[in-house]
Amino acid sequence: METAFTKLVGVEHPIVQTGMGWVAGPRLVSGAAGAGALGILASATMTMEQLRAAVHEVKSRTDAPFGVNLRADAGDAAERAQLIIDEGVRVASFALAPSKELIARLKDAGVVVIPSIGARRHAEKVAAWGADAVIVQGGEGGGHTGDVATTVLLPQVVDAVDIPVIAAGGFSDGRGLVAALSYGAAGIAMGTRFLLTSDSTVPDAVKAEYLKAGVKDVTVTTAVDGLPHRMLRSELVASLERSGRTKALAKAVRHAAGFKKLSGLTWAEMIRDGLAMKHGKDLSWSQVLLAANTPMLLKASMVEGRTDLGVMASGQVAGVIEDLPSCAELVTRVMAEAHAVLERLHGLTPPHHIPPHLLGTLPPPG
Repeated sequence: METAFTKLVGVEHPIVQTGMGWVAGPRLVSGAAGAGALGILASATMTMEQLRAAVHEVKSRTDAPFGVNLRADAGDAAERAQLIIDEGVRVASFALAPSKELIARLKDAGVVVIPSIGARRHAEKVAAWGADAVIVQGGEGGGHTGDVATTVLLPQVVDAVDIPVIAAGGFSDGRGLVAALSYGAAGIAMGTRFLLTSDSTVPDAVKAEYLKAGVKDVTVTTAVDGLPHRMLRSELVASLERSGRTKALAKAVRHAAGFKKLSGLTWAEMIRDGLAMKHGKDLSWSQVLLAANTPMLLKASMVEGRTDLGVMASGQVAGVIEDLPSCAELVTRVMAEAHAVLERLHGLTPPHHIPPHLLGTLPPPG
């Protein structure tokens, strides 16, 4: 299935495996890439040396194109971008909008730049700066998220920019892919669905928590880091929501120290990143410090399997996922479902005449 996105990136299928911290490592990324999707490494929880090693490992496993997700507000973003350039990585994705200068630097080196956005105005900004495509995540998506549903946000963005748009938030199957294409998207991005595959290194006990969750077991809370964060309901989340600010802050300090040791960052670098995080947001310093909580709480569950000590970022779609296929099985299934849906739609009797004034409301093909 060829779309503007597949032609841009050089992948077989219009599917993206998103860069989830502690989850999107070499095994998952190479599995997704080998299946014909775009796999994206999550680099925010890696040191530079670990990132380089991860890129090399993916290359050793597959010749297919893949990407690396970067934190645009990180103090060493420029150095990580140079690593991507030096290693010949096909795609650089960003959770926050990269600067115009960084976009130009990557594009000049032949890297495809795909920021993730959560609002129409953000898509318009990065498109004007030269981004090659955007991933637009609606409120159904996992992790830090907005409050506008994908079905409302996606068509707004498609109408606003003339670059390929990849839809994220609420997708897990071929029906969703066809729905996204009907809105004018050029593909879909899935996080939770790829997390719940046999290629994912997330511990089995954690995967079991996702599989038994219903749609109403996925919540949005600000208790973890002061920002809206979609995750599975758990006793830990309830405890954080009950905790007073002082107790939560004390926990955040301990976790921030742990992340400092893990990441190799100095306190000065962490403060610099904190200042970048505050920029343009109405965040108190306590919220900035609470944000340092998040990587360690995610690591506790996604790496160490401690569902009692960690949080489990999740899209709402976790409530309808029931199995753990391989990446190859998942991608094959999604594409087979999509083609079956398209064949059924093609069999519908079209109207003999569409009024001219309605033609302008139909989205262009992805």
